[in-house]
Amino acid sequence: MKKICFATSTRADWGLLSPVARALRAEAEVCILATNMHLMAEYGNSADEIRADGFEIDAPVAMRPEGEGAAARVRGMAQCMAGTADALERLRPDAIVILGDRYEMLAVASAAAVMRVPIIHIAGGEVSQGAVDDDIRHAITKLSALHLTATEAYRRRVVQMGEMPERVVNTGAIGVWNIMNRELMGREELEANLGFSLEGRLAVVTYHPATLADADPAECFAELLAALDEHPELRTIITYPNNDAGADGLIPMIEAYAAARPGRVLAVPSLGALRYLSVLQVAQVVVGNSSSGIVEVPSTGTVTVDVGPRQQGRLCGPSVVHCAEGREAISAAIGLALGEEMQAVAARRENPYYRPDTLARMTGAIADFLREMPPHKHFHDL
Repeated sequence: MKKICFATSTRADWGLLSPVARALRAEAEVCILATNMHLMAEYGNSADEIRADGFEIDAPVAMRPEGEGAAARVRGMAQCMAGTADALERLRPDAIVILGDRYEMLAVASAAAVMRVPIIHIAGGEVSQGAVDDDIRHAITKLSALHLTATEAYRRRVVQMGEMPERVVNTGAIGVWNIMNRELMGREELEANLGFSLEGRLAVVTYHPATLADADPAECFAELLAALDEHPELRTIITYPNNDAGADGLIPMIEAYAAARPGRVLAVPSLGALRYLSVLQVAQVVVGNSSSGIVEVPSTGTVTVDVGPRQQGRLCGPSVVHCAEGREAISAAIGLALGEEMQAVAARRENPYYRPDTLARMTGAIADFLREMPPHKHFHDL
């Protein structure tokens, strides 16, 4: 039986990868490489979610950037690359699955490419012009042997980058499949689990630094918090950012904001996939700049307010409202999102990332790849 390794580093990517990993157990031996935020208690002990899903962490790869800024992240990548090399040497997988565009995933992909472990890349071909992730995503694409894209437009873009068309499959987005197929928590169970009332209108907020923007992330986030105060009727759940450069200063702001508004605002380091998807079902608006607001949220019937440039360039459904970073612009966008017209648009759940057969297409393409183990790819000229 072939062995396949899943690399995961955050609460977000494991929530997307877990159904694929479970489904592939019928086809291959599955092992898990976990790194970065999974191994950091301050980000919610998300490694516990991997174990709760029935998997062991076969290769914990320590990675703790020391200090702030981009240089600290590069040093963290060096740790991750070295740890990945040790893990791959020990585990000897036939292929490795990598999702998305995180900087630590470039370290994992680089180690795998040099060690000639074929890379299966999920969510290539996308564009997010406000973050360094955009360049990293395309770099991982060029290191990868099989590509599973979320839309047909993204499939064509990967082929445009010189990848062989027969190895680029439009599967739809696995996060959207999760929403449609996972049994979620009801309101009462959620309230008991969170210790927080969800009565009335609810906003879910996730804000990450826009790593290619010149503006100070803390100043931008302060504007978002000020905009939320202009809508005191909203109960609000705020989750921690990823540990990108500039994120460290945001966590104390989140905690202070929630502490000053008890009963109305809840700060949560990590909701985890189940609670996050469940909360989306009862929320009226998602505010911030996470890719989830673009990709998954439209399929929940919830309006997204996408703030600033971080996700600029992504395909969007009609329930996504874009706005500039600034109190007045964000407040106006939240007001628009809460209005009857946008709530009706969101209720239609139109989403360019939806396919009913996403999981089957993903697992089928990966299983075929493992069985055939095709030779090294060549550059495809258009």
